[in-house]
Amino acid sequence: MSAAKPSATIRYTAMRLLIFVGCFFVAGVAVHFGVLPAGVAGSNALWVVLLGLLLSAPLSFILLRKQRDEMSEQIISTVDRTKARLEANRTREDSVTR
Repeated sequence: MSAAKPSATIRYTAMRLLIFVGCFFVAGVAVHFGVLPAGVAGSNALWVVLLGLLLSAPLSFILLRKQRDEMSEQIISTVDRTKARLEANRTREDSVTR
């Protein structure tokens, strides 16, 4: 018996979060050691979060292309199945009322 394949959306989101956490950590270390400038007047934590987001966005775009495509295919197939089910229900209701 094989395990069910995890949702592509959950897998993509988890990987995106891991990339952000890694970038956040790298930005925090770089700010701590003075490689990158610190935030202004106590905004250091917000600054590090913004740096983490700025670094992780292009990395996620490049590194997670395959996962994003899988997620898109999964969403499209779910929407198509739902549309087909709704159309079948509508057709069945039309045939009953006639």
